[in-house]
Amino acid sequence: MVGRRSASTPPGSPVGVVVRGRAPTARTTRHLLVASGIAMALVVAGSPTPSERSRYAERPLTSQTAVLTPSGVVTVRADDVVGRFEGSNVRLTEEGDEHHEESLALAAAQRRWLASGLVPGPEEYGDMARQALLDLDTLLLEDGALLAAPNGAWRYTWPRDASFAAVALARTGHTEDAARILLHLADLQSPDGTFQARYLPDGSGLPPDDRGIQLDGDGWFLWAAAEWLRHADGDPSRVLAELRPALIRALDAIEHVTDPETGSPAVSPDYWEVRETRVTLGSISALLLGARAIQDFAGDMPRGIAGLWAADLARRGAALEVKLEQAVERDFATHGYPRHAGGALLDAGVAFLMPPFAPADPGVVEAWERAAVGMGRPAGGLAPGEGWSADGISWTPQTALFALTAAAAGDHERATGWLTWLDEHRTDAGSLPEKVLWDGRPAAVAPLSWTSALVLLALVELDEGQQSAH
Repeated sequence: MVGRRSASTPPGSPVGVVVRGRAPTARTTRHLLVASGIAMALVVAGSPTPSERSRYAERPLTSQTAVLTPSGVVTVRADDVVGRFEGSNVRLTEEGDEHHEESLALAAAQRRWLASGLVPGPEEYGDMARQALLDLDTLLLEDGALLAAPNGAWRYTWPRDASFAAVALARTGHTEDAARILLHLADLQSPDGTFQARYLPDGSGLPPDDRGIQLDGDGWFLWAAAEWLRHADGDPSRVLAELRPALIRALDAIEHVTDPETGSPAVSPDYWEVRETRVTLGSISALLLGARAIQDFAGDMPRGIAGLWAADLARRGAALEVKLEQAVERDFATHGYPRHAGGALLDAGVAFLMPPFAPADPGVVEAWERAAVGMGRPAGGLAPGEGWSADGISWTPQTALFALTAAAAGDHERATGWLTWLDEHRTDAGSLPEKVLWDGRPAAVAPLSWTSALVLLALVELDEGQQSAH
């Protein structure tokens, strides 16, 4: 995190770049929606009829990016004009400004941070990848709290978003930052091992409202810990010692909510964050991932510090995996992997059963392909599910999630199609927004940390796929 670097760092280049206000017209873009064995379809965002347009939602773009200043993170509104030091997210200052020297040092530190890791993906995505990394670094606070976005109802820490960011940072060479996120999540965890849907970023450890517990947080936390350990540099002993109680509590929590006979977990909200009356695929798949990840974590622990507790984690994780797989097969696989147990409509949760989260399965791939078609939106991105509001809005996290799973599954054409769409629908400041309206305009907030992390992971998977091909 840039804010933790010394203020005495030698200053960098004062050359600045201008962040413009939102463009007055939307860019026409196209996207790929290609399934294996299905003919390629190029969908161009066109002009709907007046009656179609009237039912599409209008959402403002409330932030186009965030910048760093010596006093913290500052939101850049949609129509703001602000400069940044070149190669950084630090707000540009001029000589004579009382904070100029501090800003120079901050920009130099962030450029060094960026250079210390990997900028993943093909060169045509280089600008998007660099900006996504800078945005994650900007939204990561000194104590390890990660903001979902810089303003409004998004200026909180979601365990899911933070876990994905930790994995993206670990896989791009920023393992110390990933560890700080994990340790902060461990501090937020309740004594019973569960996580709230989101938390205030003020160090209080309190939720901002009564959304309550969201069980998938434990699965994402265990997965992120396993990915961090796999890519950790140096001796991980100190972090492992601090994480150990939280990992055990997370596994305890998954065991507690999983029926020992049926394998079904308790009903819980998932990434849709609405009240549920039935188990969702998004929830059970995250818990299944956690059960698998804790086994990987135990296997990757250094032999000298693993001890009996690692073997116990692996044993318990394996038993949980069997039970949860049983429930997935009975309640979801036999129905074509719908959103709800025994339901019919598909949603993005099916992607959590795709690589890199799970081994490739033909039935899952077929459902994932159908979901991509049913979730398609006018501008070319995806909605969270087939049953989502017909408001014409594309959601970048779900689009990026499908790009990630396509890349991990070796579907280069589809992965690059979605990544190109995401690249073309960034804000004028270069950040990835949460939403894209029917006509291609970015909307809601930017940057969104979950989307930034997913895009980086998709680009990492493209790199690894290219390496394995050679």
